[in-house]
Amino acid sequence: MFDSPLSASAYEILEVDPTVDDVELRRAYRLRLRQTHPDTGGDAAVFIQVQRAWELVGTVESRAAYDRRTGVPTTTPGAAADPAAEWSGWRPPAARTDTRPRARSYGHPGGWRRERYLALIREWVGRGVEVPDPYDPALVRSAPRDLRRLLADALAEEATARTVSDLGMGFTVWHDVAVGADADDKLDHVVLGPSGLYGVMSEDFGGVVGFRRGEITGPSLGTRAPVTAALSRMRTIAKAARVRFGGAIIVLPDDDLAQAVTPLGTSRGVPVVVVRRSALAMVLRQGVPQARAIGGNELFDVRTRLQQTVRFV
Repeated sequence: MFDSPLSASAYEILEVDPTVDDVELRRAYRLRLRQTHPDTGGDAAVFIQVQRAWELVGTVESRAAYDRRTGVPTTTPGAAADPAAEWSGWRPPAARTDTRPRARSYGHPGGWRRERYLALIREWVGRGVEVPDPYDPALVRSAPRDLRRLLADALAEEATARTVSDLGMGFTVWHDVAVGADADDKLDHVVLGPSGLYGVMSEDFGGVVGFRRGEITGPSLGTRAPVTAALSRMRTIAKAARVRFGGAIIVLPDDDLAQAVTPLGTSRGVPVVVVRRSALAMVLRQGVPQARAIGGNELFDVRTRLQQTVRFV
């Protein structure tokens, strides 16, 4: 909820300035609890956010740690820079060192968006201005929303890649699969395993979402229709490779969904589900409800067709 480049800070959720003292912070927390409590007409999702925000900044120790980690400018005692507390959550993941069997993986998850973010953040700061750390939390949070979205999407794609990789050798995944001439017009992941063939989009909209008529809705989406876009890209890939997708999966941060798995019906026979990030492994192992399983020679044939056809952005 608060670790995304797009998410509001704990102070923004509590509607206070980051420099307020502890007494004022507690007063604001109690006020926000009353304002957002579902029993008094408040929004349950925001009520949960308020409680989570207080967990992060409710004590002197937790507040100082939160301020260091997120780069929020405050006057909190003990919130001075602490190299030992450096947070690397937005930096590229370190190379794996264990030797456990992994899923077969092709392409670079989040790679295109990270490269785009690095180029644009330096352009935004200005030519000739040194940017020692493009992932510095204070810099990221001050950047325009479009730049923060690039980084948030890259992080989401990398998180999905780690989950699929841990499923083992029975799975094959292609990342950043090109669909058209525009590099942004891509399918984040194509995942093949015993439970079926899935098109997967890893998203982060920076807040709680809702659903309407088989589509994801929310104040931060604007005119975007992520389910429609995912299905369209899957059809393009399916036609080129002469394969059939068993389902579409949209992966979102856990705190942005009310339940672990939300079915959105079917489109042209393809079931669509929206899942929490923590539930993705379970869904891929068990299969999307109504999805067609793949096994034996067919699995080998589908893998071969995709391997011969897939292009990367």
